[in-house]
Parts: sequence; C-alpha cells; structure tokens
Amino acid sequence: MINFKNAKFSTAFSANSKPPEDRFIEVAFAGRSNAGKSSSLNTLTGQKKLARTSSKPGRTQQINFFGLDDKRFLVDLPGYGYAAVSKSLKEEWQGLMEGFLRSRQSLRGVVIIMDIRHPLKDNDIQMIEWCDERALPMHIVLTKADKLKKNKINQTLFAVKKEIQDVKTDISVQVFSSETSLGLPELRAKLDEWMRE
Repeated sequence: MINFKNAKFSTAFSANSKPPEDRFIEVAFAGRSNAGKSSSLNTLTGQKKLARTSSKPGRTQQINFFGLDDKRFLVDLPGYGYAAVSKSLKEEWQGLMEGFLRSRQSLRGVVIIMDIRHPLKDNDIQMIEWCDERALPMHIVLTKADKLKKNKINQTLFAVKKEIQDVKTDISVQVFSSETSLGLPELRAKLDEWMRE
C-alpha cells in the first residue's frame, strides 16, 4: 500500500510556466471551488496544511504537485465554477486544466470532488465529459457527508450512480467526510489501485 502520509509539495505551474516532466504516475484532484477538495487531500494524507483550505473559494490558482515518492504524485487542479473571479481568469484556469487533462500522459485517473448536497453541477458534468473523451478513469468523491442523514446520503449516492451509468469510461463513486474520515479507506484503496506500476 502507498503511504499517503509521505506526501509533500513538489512543484507547481500556471498558464505562464511549463509543467514538470511527463513520465511518472499521477492522479489529479478536480472539483468545484468550495466542494472540499483541499480538505479531502489533507484528510487523505493526514496533513492539515498540505493543500491550502480557505473560506474564500478559488484559492488554488495553479496546478500543484505533491510527491508521494520519487515517481508518484497527487495533482491538485484549480477549483472551477466560482463566480467571484474575472471572466479572463476563469478562462485561463479552464484552458490550463483542459490542456493538462487532454495532453498529460502520466495521468492514471481523476478524482472529482463534489459536495454531496450539490452534486453533478454543469462544471462537474463538463469535467466528466473531458475525462470520458480521453478515456481517463474517474472516481467521484461526494464530500461533506457528515452534513446529511444516512437515508439522504444513500438517496444521493443512488441518484449519482444512476446519472453516470451511461459514461463509457471506468467511473466509480463513494461518499466521504473530512470531518469524520468516512470513506477514507475506500479512497486510499482506489488511489493505490490506480498508482500501482
């Protein structure tokens, strides 16, 4: 099993700089701003400050690489769908992410973070379509499950599974909570599966 607690910041790039070498094993984390992407990464790695969390969405404005060892990396993509940034900046982020997802050979899969109370928004569906086009495996993580009662969690999980059943590429879904670590072993097992050599 991969030791996710070894994660440490490795490098970052933006629209104005070059990405790192494309010859390793990578899993990207994507999600709407404020869906709990940074908190999920921090829970996954058992580190409070690995990915920056903020009450102000849209903090991740570049693509950040966190190394697990010398050849495995978690990749934190900018949050999408947040209204309080300029249109030009939004387009820059979108171009950066789309270019990365379309061209990156090292990517083994994409974890798509969604708030369980607001799943499958337009941007999430666009992300699924991008990944599907490239036949990139996807794992949907429905975060903030601690905010709902069990029957509502199960209803939402069922509804999301039904909604994605026609996606051709390998896609799975789970519930998760950074507050209670619900779903943490499942998430680690999925990443372990993807990141094996």
